[in-house]
Amino acid sequence: MLTPTPLMELVTGFWSFKTFAAAVELDLFTRLAGGRTLTKDQLGLPERPADLLLAACASLGLLERDGEGYRNSPLAEEFLVRGKPYYFGGQVTYCDQRTYLPWHRIGEALRTDRPLTWDPQTQESMFDTADPAMLSTFWDAMYSTSIFTARALSDAVPLAGRRRLLDVGGGSGAYPIELCRTHPRLRATVLDLPHVCEIAAAKVAAAGLTDRVATAPGDFLADAELPGGHDVVLLSMILHDWDEAANRALLAKAHAALEPGGLVIVSELLLDADRTGPAPAALMGMNMLVETVGGRNYSDAEYERWLTDAGFTEVRTVRFDAPGANGAVLGIKP
Repeated sequence: MLTPTPLMELVTGFWSFKTFAAAVELDLFTRLAGGRTLTKDQLGLPERPADLLLAACASLGLLERDGEGYRNSPLAEEFLVRGKPYYFGGQVTYCDQRTYLPWHRIGEALRTDRPLTWDPQTQESMFDTADPAMLSTFWDAMYSTSIFTARALSDAVPLAGRRRLLDVGGGSGAYPIELCRTHPRLRATVLDLPHVCEIAAAKVAAAGLTDRVATAPGDFLADAELPGGHDVVLLSMILHDWDEAANRALLAKAHAALEPGGLVIVSELLLDADRTGPAPAALMGMNMLVETVGGRNYSDAEYERWLTDAGFTEVRTVRFDAPGANGAVLGIKP
């Protein structure tokens, strides 16, 4: 029998997120690291909210019951303990502090086609903010999402034999760090704005890869060309920020910069060609309405067409499962 239960799950979806975000804010999962167990009396909260929070986190698969207390689930232990390589808390904090309240005005964005997290009339981009703490939170979020996605990409995309990778809009350097760890002969360059390159350089140094990962300050949209000397150009979670014209122009720059035989990789949450899903890609598109002027999520068919038009051959799509992407569209420069 058809019931409104799925609709109720949609209505109450924010309950799960805000419970999750509150637990991350309290550093609950870090306190439980290494198999430690806590009871509701040990959280430093009043009894009723402590009991409700622990039960709710257990219901979401974040905690497990252990006698009179709770411990981290394997998922929480791997990704929600601060300081671990694939810590995901930055993404949770960013969404909670930056996008959650603007999403309350999504109807306004639909009516006006204007972003909600920044003002295009007074700011150059979504990255132009006077709040350094928010910028730090943003790059932590991108790093936590990107580093595990890079791991999945490395398994799905053939990079053996490739020598030099250019990560366009590479942010804090998560992809080059992870890809160079996986491919010992690979060297990489992060192309991004000067202040972002400083963040990437610090991450690279912490990973012990300064001899293999460099930074190149620049503006990939405004600059006439991309740095040359690379046989791989990576565009990961970049093209969804811009409209078709900007993306086609960037792909043309990638084609011009690559060596003959070079590989371009467009890694994104890809929509199906009929634009009916999958939900993560479609909903990320809605988030682009909240956060960007012209961004949206595109289908693999669209990216394949743009790459072909830019002069790439052997264009194909590979699929994988990761938090920041569900696949990559590949092309070869003849």
